[in-house]
Amino acid sequence: MKYGFSKFALAFAASTFLANVSIAHDGVVHENLNEALKHQEETAPNTLGFPDVKGGDFDLIDHNGQKRTSKNPDGHFQLIFFGYANCKAICSVALPRMSAAVDILTNDKIDVTPLLITVDPERDTVDNMKEALAYHHEDMIGLTGSEDQLDVAYKAFNVEKSLVYEHPEEGPIYAHGSFIYLIGPDGDFKTLLPPILSPERMAEVAKGYISGEKS
Repeated sequence: MKYGFSKFALAFAASTFLANVSIAHDGVVHENLNEALKHQEETAPNTLGFPDVKGGDFDLIDHNGQKRTSKNPDGHFQLIFFGYANCKAICSVALPRMSAAVDILTNDKIDVTPLLITVDPERDTVDNMKEALAYHHEDMIGLTGSEDQLDVAYKAFNVEKSLVYEHPEEGPIYAHGSFIYLIGPDGDFKTLLPPILSPERMAEVAKGYISGEKS
């Protein structure tokens, strides 16, 4: 049984999200939804569509300098977001909601690990990710690696990134994926969640998959 969402529901959620915040997740302010959608189609066409996600293993390094694959060493389900630690656009919405969903599940005695896979490895390093991500959740793990290693993860989850512009003070601004991905303890892909969902709804969907697997 699937606990995810239809393409129609995902389309509505993504469109509503952009309409409400009046920006695309690349940090560029747009006058209206059509302009935002057009910009996204030109810069990262898959990020507002419905990626054909199969999932797959990756071989990265966490912010503690330890090797990390898609398999969770503690046997937990995982929520993954692709972004970067100092992103002030979609990341500042998706990461807090993902963190709140993790806390809701924790209160229900369900352990889920929040992960951020960076799209900006030059700035998201082993030395500096931990402090930045702890702002969102104390258990959030940042993952980085070489461009080739990260590309394996991007392809597995059908995530595209592109450099939008160089901000004079904040540095590179990237367009990148906006979905949150639920994967099992063995790294198997379960479903994707648009960031428009409330933490309560994210937790509800994740719990459905987790309970279904354990039953």
